[in-house]
Amino acid sequence: MSLSAVSRRLLPLCAVAVAGLLSACSGSGLALTTQRTQGYSLSQDALAQIRPGQSQALVTMVLGSPQTTNSFANETAYYYVQTKVEQTAFGLDMVKDRTVLAVYFDKNKKVVDKAVYGTKDGRVFQIESRRTPSFGEDRTFIESIMKSF
Repeated sequence: MSLSAVSRRLLPLCAVAVAGLLSACSGSGLALTTQRTQGYSLSQDALAQIRPGQSQALVTMVLGSPQTTNSFANETAYYYVQTKVEQTAFGLDMVKDRTVLAVYFDKNKKVVDKAVYGTKDGRVFQIESRRTPSFGEDRTFIESIMKSF
């Protein structure tokens, strides 16, 4: 059997396979991005349950363990972060929205206040990537060991 005879038989099969794949994509709307939530899912019902005077244990029961905590003097804060991410079909993640719930506690571990911060409350800053020059030679670990002999 010649190569052209094989390709004539495979061409209809490939066309059917491609058509099947395209029809499967068109049924789902050919979405090139997917959206997901990272971290906590902060619902309005859960936020409404957190009120001043409640215990730290109750807050943990309603919202779960905090993502991070902060202590200053006798006060403590719990932070819950919800990030909405859009991922492209090529694996690129883009942060669409970020919400931070901060619950503040007094020395008796009772809720004093809560605050919800969004991306509009934050500030974007550029990370400086320059290196501070140092005197002497820039050596790798191996070079330093070899130089000591």
